[in-house]
Amino acid sequence: MANLTPRQEKWFASVKASLERDTGKPLDEWVQIVMRDCPETDRRKREAWLKDTYGMSMIRAGQIVNAAWPEVDPWEDPEQARALLWTDPASTAILTAFEAAIADIPGVLMTQRKSYTAWSRQVQFAALKPLRGGTVRLGVAVPPATDPRLSTPKNESWSERLKSVVPLASPPDIDDSLVALVRLAWDKA
Repeated sequence: MANLTPRQEKWFASVKASLERDTGKPLDEWVQIVMRDCPETDRRKREAWLKDTYGMSMIRAGQIVNAAWPEVDPWEDPEQARALLWTDPASTAILTAFEAAIADIPGVLMTQRKSYTAWSRQVQFAALKPLRGGTVRLGVAVPPATDPRLSTPKNESWSERLKSVVPLASPPDIDDSLVALVRLAWDKA
């Protein structure tokens, strides 16, 4: 299991490479500068110091501060994140059934996020989020009009590409027609 798709890894690599092009210094040199010269101890204040002292954008400053003082976060370990998220046996059964139902779809990359598990090809095409009471919400990258069970999502934390959601109460809800919707989303991803 990964936490970044190949497309995301490529994007982060380009951000890192453009730092040297845009500033004249590689990331390693910026890390040495901030560790040696920054008087601040708070993460946000260190970023602000880089912005004020060197005119860095907050994104660049965050990149440098994160390289200098990496945050230890359980969400960085996909297996640990998954174990922390999927604790309810009923929702875990739905996750397991979903994984089994889409296992034969080629080229799928599963990634773990803080509040959901996502599936991508080139881009994200599906995500499962455990809810209270052992149910799960499936987000899928097809329009809501594709199937009467689908509805428009409200305030979801996953990709805006996931245009529809469907509640899943138990493993039998993952039937052939639902898998066909997921495969349709995969085709477009």
